Amino acid sequence: MLIFLLSSFMFGPSALAAGEQEFDEVTPSDPWITINRKIFYFNDKVDRYLLRPVSSAYLNYTPSLFQRGVQNFIFNLGEVITVTNDLLQGKFAQAGNDSARFIINTTLGLGGLIDVGYQLGLERHREDFGQTLGYWGMSSGPYIMLPFLGPSSLRDGVGLIPDYAVDPSYYVSDDSVGYLLFGIKAIDLRASLIEQEPLIKGDKYVFIRETYLQRRAFLVNDGVVDEDPFLDEDEWD
Repeated sequence: MLIFLLSSFMFGPSALAAGEQEFDEVTPSDPWITINRKIFYFNDKVDRYLLRPVSSAYLNYTPSLFQRGVQNFIFNLGEVITVTNDLLQGKFAQAGNDSARFIINTTLGLGGLIDVGYQLGLERHREDFGQTLGYWGMSSGPYIMLPFLGPSSLRDGVGLIPDYAVDPSYYVSDDSVGYLLFGIKAIDLRASLIEQEPLIKGDKYVFIRETYLQRRAFLVNDGVVDEDPFLDEDEWD
């Protein structure tokens, strides 16, 4: 709640970026657009002055082999979340594939630094509890912008809680190591998005919102996108 209040005071109407509309149309997918935009501006400031510079330095000054190892390690930790949600969705064959990936990469892959599973032909999947809720018919609900965490929806935001509960990082007893893992994940994720920045066109807020919602609909339906009452048409115009 404190972050929401701070972002409201720090990035009110006077902080609107040049060319942005002060008043946005409320839509079914984004009924809380006013507060969402304020949190977006807060996140954008944090990204511009902290996360992006650090991530850029990481890309420029660390060996690509090191970056690949870090990414493989992070993906391997995520396999626990993926397997849990495979099972909750009844995707037992996929759960077997992903469990094998985790076991092989954790052992033969030196704790996940090397993706041996990929070399053996085991496909990587990404599943989370937000996708599980969508798989069983729950609509995405209103779009929300989370402080620091970025774009989400009501369904996906709720899904973060059980995912966090099964994340191995949560059970690291040493707080300093836990914070280090969180920082590494954030830097790696942000670094992976830098090369995609030129794709952003027009209103950055709207572009990110629509890209997020469409991508999540794609993932929830395993590539077959059905209509969702909370997804608006023609919002790219």
